[in-house]
Amino acid sequence: MKPSICSSLYLLLVLLPTVISHNYSDALKKSILFFEGQRSGYLPREQRMTWRGDSALNDGMNLNADLVGGYYDAGDNPGALSNLEVTCPRLISGKILSLSSGEPIISLRPFRNFAIGSSFMYVAVGKVESDHKCWMRPEDMDTPRTAYALETQYPASDLAGEITAALAAASIAFKRYDPSYAQRLLKGALKTFKYADSHRGSYTNNTCVGLAVCPFYCSINGYGDELLWGAAWLRRATGKASYIKYLVDNRHSLGADFNYYEFGWDNKVGAVNVLVAKEAFEKNVPEIAPYRDTAEKMLCAYFPETAGPHMTYTPGGLLYKPGSSILQNTVALSFLLITYAGYLSKSSQQLHCGSVKIHPESLRHLAKRQVDYILGDNPMKMSYMIGYGNHYPRQIHHRGASSPSIAAHPKAIKCLEGWNIFASPKPDPNILVGAVVGGPDVDDKFVGGRSNASETEPTTYINAPFVGLLAYFNANKK
Repeated sequence: MKPSICSSLYLLLVLLPTVISHNYSDALKKSILFFEGQRSGYLPREQRMTWRGDSALNDGMNLNADLVGGYYDAGDNPGALSNLEVTCPRLISGKILSLSSGEPIISLRPFRNFAIGSSFMYVAVGKVESDHKCWMRPEDMDTPRTAYALETQYPASDLAGEITAALAAASIAFKRYDPSYAQRLLKGALKTFKYADSHRGSYTNNTCVGLAVCPFYCSINGYGDELLWGAAWLRRATGKASYIKYLVDNRHSLGADFNYYEFGWDNKVGAVNVLVAKEAFEKNVPEIAPYRDTAEKMLCAYFPETAGPHMTYTPGGLLYKPGSSILQNTVALSFLLITYAGYLSKSSQQLHCGSVKIHPESLRHLAKRQVDYILGDNPMKMSYMIGYGNHYPRQIHHRGASSPSIAAHPKAIKCLEGWNIFASPKPDPNILVGAVVGGPDVDDKFVGGRSNASETEPTTYINAPFVGLLAYFNANKK
């Protein structure tokens, strides 16, 4: 069957070489620097974003726990562990530890320190509704910093599965640099997964914490994908066959072949299938062939000339999935492209989509097209990475970036007073270098402004896979 003229035009658009030559090395460094602007707690001496200061120094006090540190996951000030933990495996997957600077390995540790506590499962810090009534830089926060935790007799498979993946991934990262810490992380991952699997259920259904995390951090997709995600990373960290058995035995019941065109903070099904499919290529494990089959169904959907369901692209060629932060989906799904292209290349194979065969280089070209679009090769000629190029959003939905620093304005800026800053037409006084914002709409239009959070709010879970993409294209310049 011949592809339609429309699908051929779309394919031509998304695979055409980009017009602008980008400095991936510069963008990569900036994408990592972004995380310094999101730091919570006591800042280290090597802090380069000097407009930030110490903040949230009493986190965990109401639980007699030390939860000080870590990162703010977005442009507001609460900390949701579900979002923070999804960031770590994405950073590990990007293989950013190959960078010579050592910055990534340092930046990962606060995630892990937050996750490893006691017999309690920590869920979140800060009351979201109270925080959202104020526009305050983190250093001035006087809204409640209530910490929420679940006792281990209650189910939290989604959160615990995500923490398992984060701990297991981090153990891989630290194994070379700090073996004793890596072993501690792996031990925590094994214990957490045992709890996740033996106490099946969603953490948002628990009355103790549900009101604290919903509607902003509800687990909509269920907990099955997080259990598979945790098992897949434990297989990677330990090499044990028992996790292959778990993945095979639970594939259908936990939903590996359902809603698999996604990879976001709430839905990891697409990433689970791609991660596990590696076993079929490298270890020749036939039992996990269904994971590879489902992964390739998803990947074939990227290309309009194939049969079946298809991904959506904007007129300018951006991979588009509806959501509150469009580029979260774009960068995460693009990362799966380069990951799978690597599997295919190493095994001298192509992606088979019915009668259509797709070379792994086509997957890379499509991913590169998305990266270049984000960096400025788009109809708006706008870089959606703050501080990269000359034309990027000057007002973002971020309390710290929009407010004057302590050095410039030592007096505390109170809750309601901050809304005057929010409404100001002036550009942000602080540049959150490297932050990737939510991005344009389905028609490639970008209005911007602090009030337009879906377009201008940066998050850690957008930047994390983008780091991996930039690391790849920086290392594989052509």
